[in-house]
Amino acid sequence: MSRLDLFIDRMVSQRACLDFAIAETAAMTGPVFELGLGNGRTYHHLREHVSGRDIHVFERAIASHPDSTPPPDLTILGDVHDTLVEALDRFGPTASLIHADLGGHDRARNDAFARRISPLVQPLLAPGGLMVASDRMYFDALTELPLPPHAVEGRCFIYRA
Repeated sequence: MSRLDLFIDRMVSQRACLDFAIAETAAMTGPVFELGLGNGRTYHHLREHVSGRDIHVFERAIASHPDSTPPPDLTILGDVHDTLVEALDRFGPTASLIHADLGGHDRARNDAFARRISPLVQPLLAPGGLMVASDRMYFDALTELPLPPHAVEGRCFIYRA
């Protein structure tokens, strides 16, 4: 499979999983967390489709497209290992939806990173909240859900608290 095909599968899967998670959590009131802003495409998608909930973005440094840059009061800057711990103190287990697209092109490195941040993400989700991730995560108390239509196996993952 070409790198272009892999990218398209990832984007189609990401949109399908985010749309599913947005619909599933629409009645919840807790905040949405975007872990990793990058260019801001998924943040922009969340902003367009999530209503009534703040979307907090966790990022080391902002380098997004101007149309996809969150306001400063909803931006949490720093290393995610530190900012997720701080977020638990600040928000408690209230997140309705968490999206993470933090990995790079090295699958082994992505897997090691996912293992390190999974225990930091899990306690942030409210009961019934969803986690959408571009990499497999490792949770003790979350249930992996089947993917929605149009999502490609192994390109995105959904977990419910």
